[in-house]
Amino acid sequence: MTAAPALVTAVRSAKQYLTYVASGPLQYAVAEALALPDDYFDAFRADMRAKRELLAGGLEQAGFTVFRPAGTYFITTDIRSLGESDGFTFCRSLPERCGVVAIPNAVFYDHREQGAPFVRFAFCKRQEVLEEAAKRLRKAFAH
Repeated sequence: MTAAPALVTAVRSAKQYLTYVASGPLQYAVAEALALPDDYFDAFRADMRAKRELLAGGLEQAGFTVFRPAGTYFITTDIRSLGESDGFTFCRSLPERCGVVAIPNAVFYDHREQGAPFVRFAFCKRQEVLEEAAKRLRKAFAH
């Protein structure tokens, strides 16, 4: 970087801590989490699994091809079963169509055309939000 000497010194100091200890601030949170009882994690896992199934079921009922994840809170879907093929266009129109948002997976691909028919939905939401989203998607797309 090029800047006034005082700014370069400040950036170099910050970079020193971020480069060698990128997750330093998170270590305190990890230590706290490791001290939690196993039933906390069992309940968290069960809650996320139930939310995944709630949204996945709603997406399937709406006509999406659903890929159930094993280790994330995003559900990837294939929109070709809906007669769609462009995830960007689909995601841009979705809020107006039914008040739900999704992310086009193509943004994560080196060759965007390969990810074009895939979009993802987050299920790390309150249950009532997921229920409403599933209802809106079924209403908008189920035939």
